[in-house]
Amino acid sequence: MKDLTLAADENSAPYQDPLEERWLPIREVARQTGVNAVTLRAWERRYGLIVPRRTPKGHRLYSQEQVQQILNILTWLNRGVAVSQVKHLLTNTASSSSAVENDWQRLRQTLVQAISQLAERKVDDTFNQAMALYPPRTLCEHLLMPLLAELEQRWQGQFGSQMEQVFFYTWLRSKLGARIYHNNRQVQGAPLLLVNQSDRPLEPHLWLTAWLASSADCPVEVFDWPLPGGELALATERLQARGLLLYSSKALNPAQLPRLLNGIACKKFIAGPAVCIHPAEWSVCITEIADLHLAQDPIAACQALLERGLF
Repeated sequence: MKDLTLAADENSAPYQDPLEERWLPIREVARQTGVNAVTLRAWERRYGLIVPRRTPKGHRLYSQEQVQQILNILTWLNRGVAVSQVKHLLTNTASSSSAVENDWQRLRQTLVQAISQLAERKVDDTFNQAMALYPPRTLCEHLLMPLLAELEQRWQGQFGSQMEQVFFYTWLRSKLGARIYHNNRQVQGAPLLLVNQSDRPLEPHLWLTAWLASSADCPVEVFDWPLPGGELALATERLQARGLLLYSSKALNPAQLPRLLNGIACKKFIAGPAVCIHPAEWSVCITEIADLHLAQDPIAACQALLERGLF
């Protein structure tokens, strides 16, 4: 307890027992809010957001009010507001209803230009800077998913599009795969198995889904290639998987799902554009196959996983 004694400053008396005052260390704040310690420190250093108290040894301590402020910041970020503009909105409520410009478009333009030049270091540096400032879900929803949609439109019929596509998808899988590997090393328990059910490798939205799940402290295993039904059941058995998620950007035949998923006892999820096709047939599948759930994109998939207790 001695280490947590707060030094006095000019504006407040010292606390002898900060835990009794409900001050929280940064790791607990990260757990409660979902904003990791790196991002909290970046908000503080770059924008003066959420400045904590410090112990004599320099450890950060946060009040309950500051935890609520972090949640308020997340609300703005999830509306698409750039973190650089949040402090103004928090202190000027009259501006909260006005349209707020943000820098997501600027970030996307920077990335598109770097991708067109096959400039891996520029892509990596830009993404690293954004990753330090935004939680994974915000980054996925407001940067990466719109970026992928913009790139796919750009690549339609364009000379050199396949080169750019292979370059970016390879980088994305490598980048997110490294984050997933690191996260997996920090957690224990049965993994969530994600399988690419598309007919193309490097399915980017599969990796976004895996990264979001991994960022929620859920161990994940990614198979970036389809498996036949029998081996799919065998894989879930050997991994003792907590759940199975099949991601597909192509049409799937719902009538074949019972055979494909036969023998799989854990919760099952189908995600991707495939679930938008033939909705009536998918409704029948949900009623016929136990613990089957559908989601259209990585954000919806992770919300469904959360609601079903997968993490």
